[in-house]
Amino acid sequence: MTPVDAVCFDLDGTLFDHQGSARAAVVRFLHSLDVVASESTIASWFAAEEEHYERWRSGEISFSEQRRRRLRSVLTPLGVDVPPGDVEIDELFSGYLRAYESAWRAFPDALPLLRSLRASGHRIGLLTNGTEAQQLAKLRRTGLFDAFDVVCTSERIGFAKPDARAFAVLASELGVEPAACLFVGDDPVKDADGARAAGMQTLLIADHRRRGLPIGELIASSIAASEGAR
Repeated sequence: MTPVDAVCFDLDGTLFDHQGSARAAVVRFLHSLDVVASESTIASWFAAEEEHYERWRSGEISFSEQRRRRLRSVLTPLGVDVPPGDVEIDELFSGYLRAYESAWRAFPDALPLLRSLRASGHRIGLLTNGTEAQQLAKLRRTGLFDAFDVVCTSERIGFAKPDARAFAVLASELGVEPAACLFVGDDPVKDADGARAAGMQTLLIADHRRRGLPIGELIASSIAASEGAR
């Protein structure tokens, strides 16, 4: 095992509480449409988000179109009159987007963790599947932006997780070998499998995040294990 010189992160679900932010937003959005935000309705919202976001990520549809399809697939069965025109449906989605942005929050341990890792001499990188504008806005709004040495979005670099080339770009921009990078994420395929395919060390933290636990000790243990290999 190679000692860790850089610690790299996924954003949504790892450092940024997308699930909590989106849940608060969809409850508010549905209420504005006089729809009860039941657990099944919220679950259908997240299922549609996953399905259509992945279709955008794979290049099948545009970013705006994945938003439109999310609304149609969730709201139409609820009896909401979804406008047929793109301009009108985009305006409808903007109601959700405003609620989502107002609910943006990082996990409480995120910023102290990043600062601690940088203070210990590690390079800090971020790799996220998303648009440049929205992901950077999340980082700036939550105060995380300045904690990173490198930020890679799939839109900017042209590759999305789990493509190993996305992780290779991240390592290259950090100026370290992939084997000296520890990639921390919540998705076993996009994060762990992709990073491993690029030659990085990996750490899955989804269970800790679901239980509301900090992840610093997990990362410290992984770094310590790599140091023992010197």
